[in-house]
Amino acid sequence: MHLHYVDFFQETDGMAALLEQMDAHSIEHVMISGVPVAKKWHENEPRRPRYYAGDDASVYWFSATDNIVAHALEQLDPEQRKRFHPFLSGFNPNDKNADEHLRRMLEMYPGMWQGIGEVFTRHDDLTALTAGDTPRANSEAMDHIYFLAAEHDLPVLIHSNITSKRERNPLYLPELEESLRDHPQVRFIWAHAGTSMEIHRHQEKLEFLFTEVERMLGLYPNLYIDLSWTMREPYLLDAQGQPDPQWLQLVERFPDRFMIGSDVVGRFRNLGEQMRSFDVFLDALPEAVAHKVASSNFLAILPKQKVAEAD
Repeated sequence: MHLHYVDFFQETDGMAALLEQMDAHSIEHVMISGVPVAKKWHENEPRRPRYYAGDDASVYWFSATDNIVAHALEQLDPEQRKRFHPFLSGFNPNDKNADEHLRRMLEMYPGMWQGIGEVFTRHDDLTALTAGDTPRANSEAMDHIYFLAAEHDLPVLIHSNITSKRERNPLYLPELEESLRDHPQVRFIWAHAGTSMEIHRHQEKLEFLFTEVERMLGLYPNLYIDLSWTMREPYLLDAQGQPDPQWLQLVERFPDRFMIGSDVVGRFRNLGEQMRSFDVFLDALPEAVAHKVASSNFLAILPKQKVAEAD
């Protein structure tokens, strides 16, 4: 679950490098998407930035990211392609025409796309660098996307920060919660449960996160939690690298609603290491639950015909 084939410059190590890591580390299935923005190398910047936060130049919405993913997958043989589950991400979440673009992509590559996302909304400094208003999970433009997702049985992976860098309360949670409530037919995957590295630079750990995730899972059966990246530490694992009993109990209580992922962006040499770092948490779960979190929960939320093909 949750791998970006390209980075913020739309560059990649390539499919051969990705397959090598997958084969070496027993990674059977991958949710694969592009990155919906590209970082600008501004005329006034003397050096090419290495990351979107490398300087103050903007990022811009980049729809061709989906074509890059599609082209890479079309080069694979049919058996290899079955291991990949591509999601559409190349659209501006503030544009009420975005759903029409997605319809065109669904028509151009029939049978390929298995979900939508990662959609960038409330992504701290990243969405602050985009032109116009900050995207929200509950915008009218996103409502159009959710209706399209329901029509085509596509899950939606959404990055929607639970709070800002300095507010110690779930400031932005109502935006996602409203979407969950108003679109019960859509399967939402909440990227990192609303956390981000930038939030953690200012707040080492969100003390309210566990309570809110627990409450949301109880209220919304269409909510799924992506445990990648900033969820592993400091939530799933403590400072000593040991599984947190509270999170173990929550996963056991909702065994069908969690999934692990890498969230790597275009560079795959550390993919196996990233996924193996979940082993200590998975090993502390009952075996049947661990298998669900490691694999089958993600496959189960894909469009029904795709689940059958993956099996």
